[in-house]
Amino acid sequence: MKRNFYLTALAAGLFFTAQAQDANTPASEEPKGKFTFSGYLDTYYVGNFNRPASRSNLGAIGMDTSGITQIGGNARAFDQRTGQFSLGLVQAKAVYSTSKSEAVIDLVFGPNADLGNYGNAIGPLGGTTALAIKQAYFTYKPTDKLSFTAGQFGTHIGYEVIDAPINYHYSLSNLFNNGPFYHIGLKATYAFSDKVALMGGIVNNVDQLNDNNRAKGLISQLYLQPKSGWNVYVNWIRSNEAAANNGRNVAGAYYTMLDLTTSWQITEKTLLGLNAATGTERAGKNLARQQWGGVAAYANVAFTDVFSLGGRYEYFDNTSGVRGLRNGLGEGTHVTSYTVTGNFTLADGHLLIKPEFRLDNYPKLNTGTEQHQKFEDSNGNFTKHGQSTMTLAFIYKF
Repeated sequence: MKRNFYLTALAAGLFFTAQAQDANTPASEEPKGKFTFSGYLDTYYVGNFNRPASRSNLGAIGMDTSGITQIGGNARAFDQRTGQFSLGLVQAKAVYSTSKSEAVIDLVFGPNADLGNYGNAIGPLGGTTALAIKQAYFTYKPTDKLSFTAGQFGTHIGYEVIDAPINYHYSLSNLFNNGPFYHIGLKATYAFSDKVALMGGIVNNVDQLNDNNRAKGLISQLYLQPKSGWNVYVNWIRSNEAAANNGRNVAGAYYTMLDLTTSWQITEKTLLGLNAATGTERAGKNLARQQWGGVAAYANVAFTDVFSLGGRYEYFDNTSGVRGLRNGLGEGTHVTSYTVTGNFTLADGHLLIKPEFRLDNYPKLNTGTEQHQKFEDSNGNFTKHGQSTMTLAFIYKF
């Protein structure tokens, strides 16, 4: 009898305690965080109409001491191999978010992951796991308008990104290929309204896990929305990229880039885009400034829910030779590129199939010999000043 009484009393106590806790719980109590997992994988086949003997889309870059032209140019970012099926990138992205914070772990694997994270290629013990880290950062939001982000994050510069499902075209522009990919540091963003926001930050440098000198880079972005569907980003970075001289910074050395990115959703089915950038670099005081830059224009039209078609025109100028784009003599050059891409969206939006044609046209070299041209023919000779490729890409996102 006593046992039943004690059990009844205990149950009643627990009930009234729970009721009291519920009554004392603030209505504004922080809700539990939300966890999301997403990613993608892609594979592709490229056919090159030059039929290069090396099966490379990269082109030539100078000669070695024996006078033999070497493969290793910078004509393409990720779609480097021709005449074979290739794996692009595998992404696994985890995000944990609350109303005041967010943590992002963005891991990538595969050939394109290595190419996009080349600055992390060598670890302190010779190898590295850092190549798998595309992004790893957290964001704190003290107010609805202000946020702080720290860690490794993708660059704010440019129209195109590493993630294949986000880009309309599968092959990447030269502006992407020669611009920064990622930064490590701290940035703050303040949204004055839903139409105006300003970001500013401090980073180690450009595309490197570890800084090569004591100086730090500054980054900024101004976001504007002049009207609904029209987004404008003005991006800037300035950083000292010169290697330290006996532990001291190289005086007068700098890397500066100004970038304009804008897109306008004219109608529900038609999108226009523009990316224009100019960069300047100097290796030290009293040394010559070297410049590069370019412009890319985009137009996409959705004919149905399944099929759309897009075009890209780009001109990129690296005649100073400061960036990676070079001709068969190892000199700086310029290129005009035309890209047309179809996009089939299947499997409830998860599967993207992209047939793509691209033409890269470089200036002819007046050297008296065709061996100094940019691209290789089927005999292994560098007789071509341009290349045309046909690509079929398959992208699955989840």
